[in-house]
Amino acid sequence: MKRRRSKFDPAPWLFLTPSLLLVGALVLVPFCDAVRRSFFSAMGGEFVGLKNYISVLENEAFRLAAWNTLRFTLVCIPILLVFSLLLALACRAADGRHGLFKTGFLLPLAIPVASMVLLWKVVFHTNGLLNQLLAAMNIPAVDWLDSSAAFFVLVFSYLWKNAGYGMVIFTGGLSDISPALYEAAEVDGANAFRRFLSVTLPGLRPTFFTATVLSLMNSFKVFREAYLIGGSYPDESIYMLSHLFNNWFLALDIDRMCAGAVLLAAALSVVVALAAKGLGGDDR
Repeated sequence: MKRRRSKFDPAPWLFLTPSLLLVGALVLVPFCDAVRRSFFSAMGGEFVGLKNYISVLENEAFRLAAWNTLRFTLVCIPILLVFSLLLALACRAADGRHGLFKTGFLLPLAIPVASMVLLWKVVFHTNGLLNQLLAAMNIPAVDWLDSSAAFFVLVFSYLWKNAGYGMVIFTGGLSDISPALYEAAEVDGANAFRRFLSVTLPGLRPTFFTATVLSLMNSFKVFREAYLIGGSYPDESIYMLSHLFNNWFLALDIDRMCAGAVLLAAALSVVVALAAKGLGGDDR
């Protein structure tokens, strides 16, 4: 007996077409042009091969910005994932009485970045509230915004801004885990910690992948906070790749900017591919 071939349904593609066209026109086409420009000189338009890439990799500002961006990502994302998961578990344990709790952590998403930075300046300024508290405890004041301590201010800003978003993602992932799995584990004598290790964490693997990728992308959006705190050339500890690309754009250093963008896209693609291999699978 021959199997009937499934009929092609064009409806989903009709809904996706406008979005795909806009992404292609506003993202893919400009990126392909950036890849092309990375192999040519900006002034004469001559083919220079890998010269722009070599110039970027030998640039001290690029190495500093790349290291700061990597360090920021390695510090923030693990803390954010763990903290967001704990918040989601706390919401679930609240059993329907978590409305105010969840709203409190989602509120930072609605606060404009400029307003948030003004708040940070009130708190972290040399004469701000935090240093006044330290002075009351006979602890020397810290220049939080114009020293290496600015890195921790930026980390705190990122966590405060994105913890609620991660909490929502993990809450959705927890709701997808079948209660029957917990019941079976409990019947087998597993305690709460064992159920968390054997049921919750494996069931959250796809959610961890989604949260990791989104957190990684959001980590590149801290340029607004860092720029408003320290300008185009902040303290070296928070000089990120976004600062470097912004300064190259202002200097019309298009060839190196395109080469740097291609290197960054390649690095992010490798990281996402590794995350997909390690976390993307669904074992349920």
